[in-house]
Amino acid sequence: MAKEFYNSSLATRKLFDKAATVLGFDIADLCFNGPSDKLMLTENAQPALLIHSTIALNMLRENGINAEFAAGHSLGEYSANVAAGSIKFLDAVRLVQLRGRFMQQAVPVGVGGMAAIIGMPLDTISLLCNRVSKEDSLVQPANINSHEQIVIAGHLKAVEEVTKLAKQDGAKKTILLPV
Repeated sequence: MAKEFYNSSLATRKLFDKAATVLGFDIADLCFNGPSDKLMLTENAQPALLIHSTIALNMLRENGINAEFAAGHSLGEYSANVAAGSIKFLDAVRLVQLRGRFMQQAVPVGVGGMAAIIGMPLDTISLLCNRVSKEDSLVQPANINSHEQIVIAGHLKAVEEVTKLAKQDGAKKTILLPV
């Protein structure tokens, strides 16, 4: 993730170094050398993605491409705020690390899951989620990315069951997401 930029750009190396100071560990080493299971922990993945987005933004700006406005979805909101100058990069790094940590604590690895369901209406997906959900195993729509792509989230077994039913009921595709 961003290794080519890191190897060719002093500004990118400095950005990684500044982020490492805030994070308390060498995020560049984790991004480039892993282990991948540690990088994929949301408390590490979120800062890594923010750093990558900021590197891309800086590269665009260095080449004379400047945004008139910025918008983001979920974690991308932080990148958009950095791009707009409404939050400082290092503050955003710390915030997304904490955001990721709290998310990880709320749903430990292996307990929760997410899946994208493509080609099925929201109302049908909601019905499937309600049918599968039990008191100790919940699932519900989490992100409406478009009318054609809905992301569900909840307990892993419930998410897997809804994806199975969605396929049987005509969804074009279901994708378990690595969270």
